[in-house]
Amino acid sequence: MATGPLALSARGVRMEYRDRKADTALVAIEEMDLDVGDGEFVSLLGPSGCGKSTFLKIVNGLLLSSAGEIKLRTVAKGREDAMVFQDAALFPWYSVLDNVAYGLVCAGVARDEARKRAMPFIDLVGIGGFEHKYPYQLSGGMQQRANLARALTVDASILLMDEPFAALDAQTREVMQSELLRIWNAARKTVIFVTHQIDEAVYLSDRVVVMSARPGRILADIPIDLGRPRELDVKRSPEFASYESQIWKLLASQHQRPAIGSPSAEA
Repeated sequence: MATGPLALSARGVRMEYRDRKADTALVAIEEMDLDVGDGEFVSLLGPSGCGKSTFLKIVNGLLLSSAGEIKLRTVAKGREDAMVFQDAALFPWYSVLDNVAYGLVCAGVARDEARKRAMPFIDLVGIGGFEHKYPYQLSGGMQQRANLARALTVDASILLMDEPFAALDAQTREVMQSELLRIWNAARKTVIFVTHQIDEAVYLSDRVVVMSARPGRILADIPIDLGRPRELDVKRSPEFASYESQIWKLLASQHQRPAIGSPSAEA
């Protein structure tokens, strides 16, 4: 559970998709209560289709929940939240600098001022010197660094990250995990991070929230007591392995559940 001031509080969040023609409903999230403290790094982990990404989109306002309430901490300036997707989604006709400054320009900041304010975040994510390059000239990892810089530049208090490293190769993914912790430690934003990778969730997080198979609900909220700062070699520690084993057992129990609508589920 979160301690101290809350950046986000969700109560009774439910999401269902209705098929009016067939007069049926698919429940993606059954009921979800979640508190995230200011400056916390919380990962959502669960089977495919359990509603992790749906929950992020509800927080971001991209989807309207069927029931429940989400409260975000009020901020004096900027957006409360910014989304970082799996696909960097950079504009190919814009330089890195203009891509990173884009959110500020949309908010009405003059282009030159937006560029000036974007540069420190380009440096922070480690792509200083590439600000005048175009996306096709960058590796996948560098594109995601630019994507993260764009989210940081709008000065949102909460970063919503939807499997941002899923498309990267294993080595680059580990580098980006370490880099994300460095950036998070410098920026001190609240992060809600969706992933399918158990080791990624444990390595990055203050808490790992494990969700059930659809309809999604919270199975466990696990504090990760590995100390900070964390180096990648913590993944080889017995304590890390113990967290992985605990979470894997929870996820394995969901894979063994009968599918909704199957004879065994209806029995």
